Amino acid sequence: KIFMNTLKYLQSNEFLLDVDLWRLFANLEELNETSLSFLKTFFETVKEHVSRSDSPMDFSSTLRKFFQGDLCQTHEIYCLNYTSAVFYLDNLRQREDFGIYLKQWCEQNEQCKRLHLPELLVTPLHRLTRYPLLLNNIWKRSTDETEKGFIWSLKKKVEKSIRDLEGKVKWLDNFQKFRQLQEVIIWPQVWDRDKRFFVPECLKQSLRENSSENILSSANRLLLYEGRLTVAEGARLLDVYLFLFDDFLLITKFKRNKKKYGGSDTGLIPVCPSLTPELQSFIREGGFCTVLDQPIPLDRLILKNVDPVHVTVFSLRNAFLIQHENRYRQCIAVFLLQAQTETAKKTWMSQIETAISNYTTQHETKKSTAFCFPVESSEI
Repeated sequence: KIFMNTLKYLQSNEFLLDVDLWRLFANLEELNETSLSFLKTFFETVKEHVSRSDSPMDFSSTLRKFFQGDLCQTHEIYCLNYTSAVFYLDNLRQREDFGIYLKQWCEQNEQCKRLHLPELLVTPLHRLTRYPLLLNNIWKRSTDETEKGFIWSLKKKVEKSIRDLEGKVKWLDNFQKFRQLQEVIIWPQVWDRDKRFFVPECLKQSLRENSSENILSSANRLLLYEGRLTVAEGARLLDVYLFLFDDFLLITKFKRNKKKYGGSDTGLIPVCPSLTPELQSFIREGGFCTVLDQPIPLDRLILKNVDPVHVTVFSLRNAFLIQHENRYRQCIAVFLLQAQTETAKKTWMSQIETAISNYTTQHETKKSTAFCFPVESSEI
């Protein structure tokens, strides 16, 4: 609240007006009010029992009011915004004026106990996970069987809502990561990628409309593994960055273009915290990834280890081969990749093999399900 109220004060004096309070703190005020109201009501019940030893310890009405009311919902709203808030905060901290607000106006306050804003923002998430423990402790000490049954069912509902929330948070994390990748990964047009494909200027616009940039917009796609490797291009080695998804492999090359994120005078580059540190650093420097070739579907990908003999003869190190086949089993592309270490090579090969195996299994299951005939009715 110190950070939030200080920011409100500064904005009332026309400082940091472009900082979005909701994106940072979400429904923190509502969450504080609801939590405080729950605690007050809870302790009033305890106090009444202590002052009047003959009165039973009845928590049912208090628990029903809050756990079937707004307590979990307000936490859920806050938790769903948390990843976005950390993402937003990470970018704001690069600004000098925002840094002054954090360090000089807030962090020096004794009530903060030397804690920084990221450490404080996560607190409501921890509190939500402790509610089932609280309910479990009340259930253990309850003597009324009816009350015990109610508290147990309530505990199970809260645990289920937390599991559901974890799924939503993971989905949101994945969504934000893919949205960033959509901005960072550049898909060159076919005539730019290969000079053999000549297209007159008058026809280029109609082909651009069928762009493949939205291939990463699927909410169901997962990024399994990623990292930097080198690919042999004739006599030279080219640095590439690979993205292994659950249905295809994408090979890109790093490009530096500081104008890519040059829309802001502050030089602020929004970087998703769930990206690898290497990719985060590269994006902040103004870099992006250009697709080297078309995506390689996992059911069209052939993975081959490079024989140690060839490693010696051709001075290859930690190398393996990726072959792209079309639907007629014709080889349409080959990539000779090298890792920095033998361990990294083995990890990459293992990740790709596992991804292919999982994709094949899933695809075969879908096929068998699609061809299953419905059970014949007994009435026919």
